[in-house]
Amino acid sequence: MKLINWLSIALAAFTVVLTVVFFTWWSMKDRIAFGSDKFDQVKWMQAAPAIQTECKRGDMAYDLQQHILAIGSPRDAVAVLLGRPSYEDAHSVEYDLGKCMHVYHGLLIYFDENNRLTNSRISSH
Repeated sequence: MKLINWLSIALAAFTVVLTVVFFTWWSMKDRIAFGSDKFDQVKWMQAAPAIQTECKRGDMAYDLQQHILAIGSPRDAVAVLLGRPSYEDAHSVEYDLGKCMHVYHGLLIYFDENNRLTNSRISSH
């Protein structure tokens, strides 16, 4: 009976530690995976044709998202800064980042009805 109690406590402790580690990684994954370089518009534009195999744009995505793209920026200003998107609809655009961490990623940028930036996020597909 003592062995079962000890195993139950050990399993519960392991589960708590694993949960903390997972959520810590999850909350910091964009910074870790996509935050190694400062945004450089020339590199961003030059990397556009080569995104199928490498994560050339991905290294700049976090800095771009956190420090360059401002809430309320006009859609036209974003287009001038980043060039032609890979995907576009009435309320969002997506820029391919390349194959980062063995998965293709994109930078999704959302706009409101007045074509003002409301949100951005890094997505995987």
